[in-house]
Amino acid sequence: MDGPPVSLFIQCLVDGFFPEVGEAMVHILESLGLRTDYPADQTCCGQPAFNAGYRTEARRAARHFIEVFESSDRIVCPSGSCVHMVREYYPLLFETEPRWQHRAVAVAEKTFEFSEFLVDVLGVEDLGSRYAGRITYHDSCHLLRGISVGRQPRRLLKNIRGAEFIEMPESDRCCGFGGAFSVKYAEISTAMLENKVGCIVASGADLVVGCDAGCLMNIQGMLDRKGLGIKTMHISQLLARGMD
Repeated sequence: MDGPPVSLFIQCLVDGFFPEVGEAMVHILESLGLRTDYPADQTCCGQPAFNAGYRTEARRAARHFIEVFESSDRIVCPSGSCVHMVREYYPLLFETEPRWQHRAVAVAEKTFEFSEFLVDVLGVEDLGSRYAGRITYHDSCHLLRGISVGRQPRRLLKNIRGAEFIEMPESDRCCGFGGAFSVKYAEISTAMLENKVGCIVASGADLVVGCDAGCLMNIQGMLDRKGLGIKTMHISQLLARGMD
């Protein structure tokens, strides 16, 4: 590939449980003529520690992330949650350390969520993808509220040939995952997920698409337990599968 280089920032859940999401992202980016690289020294961005109040540990993870990625031209991640951490909270973590804050801001400014990168940076809204069925979209919290990405995935999904795109009721309502939230507050999380699944069923879709693996994993669990036969899929997988 001779196109511009893109560094892959792979979310922990994708790395550990859903590697096919990262593979699909690479397939799409390279099909568009970009060169991809995977910095092998990357680790967690530090969001779980940050959310739990462990700022020292989160700062340590952030420093490592900055050192690994600051030489990259552009950084693309298949997770709005992790991008939100880098863009919004890395500068905050180093507010009393000007040198590190400057480096954090520089990295944050070139870090993008996958669908955002396709639509806003590359100007790509139609990949020639195909899917025969009815699809709906779940807005993950950090993606929509944190970095204001909602129209970009919809533009990509609405251009999939053969697919009927249906907006579910309350598409922006939390699914109840929230990382450790679903463990610490299991009953509240389950009630929130029940509501989300009800909205999915009401849409009549056979496929739920999202941009964050954590949400999709959480939603798929209840869909399976209820025997509803509805599937979830990361947007990169759906777009790449349709291109084959």
